[in-house]
Amino acid sequence: MEEEKKQQLERWLAESRATVFFGGAGVSTESGIPDFRSQDGLYQTQYHYPPEQIISHSFFLQNPEEFFEFYRKKMIFPSAEPNAAHRRLAALEAQGKLQAVITQNIDGLHQLAGSRNVLELHGSVHRNYCTRCRRQYDLSFVLERGGVPRCACGAIVRPDVVLYEEALDAETMDRAVEYIAGAEVLIVGGTSLSVYPAAGLLHYYRGNRLVLINRTETAYSTRANLEFREPIGTVLAEG
Repeated sequence: MEEEKKQQLERWLAESRATVFFGGAGVSTESGIPDFRSQDGLYQTQYHYPPEQIISHSFFLQNPEEFFEFYRKKMIFPSAEPNAAHRRLAALEAQGKLQAVITQNIDGLHQLAGSRNVLELHGSVHRNYCTRCRRQYDLSFVLERGGVPRCACGAIVRPDVVLYEEALDAETMDRAVEYIAGAEVLIVGGTSLSVYPAAGLLHYYRGNRLVLINRTETAYSTRANLEFREPIGTVLAEG
């Protein structure tokens, strides 16, 4: 990593009172959670059905037993801990410099690190609800029960996670647009910016301090004011 670029990032963070972070799977890989689309990730594993099909709305309705078997084994990582990137973002928020974390991840590690204003575009494994009476359940309820978890009313308890074929929450998206549009510094980390509609949020950024942190090139690389091809924990770590 070029020290001059790191110093520039730190100057921008020190000057800004409206920094926003937008992150993807690469933020969590440094906590041991595999990226869906990496060479060794979820989409490369072999099952009777493609993973994209298993974590779809229609598959959940038609094959809940197989859905939950896959979900527990491949999408929940209860022992994962926040890494340096999560901790730095939480510290920036506590200092009044970071307005919001907008994440595509469902693991809850930003909150575990101490971040308070987290917009979870794809939901969270830590929230679950009855499909009939809407009673709320925590992650331990799903983990401790074999097969299909069911509410006291008898209906299936499902994760509050956006599955394929389901729309993102409109209110969360509206809030994300508002934060990004008003950001002085926008840090985008750990995402290839290839998953829509979430990736389209960057169109709303109006500033000139766009920071990209990703191991590979992204669709916005030519528009970045600063770009790092380093691990995000290394870039954001205080030093």
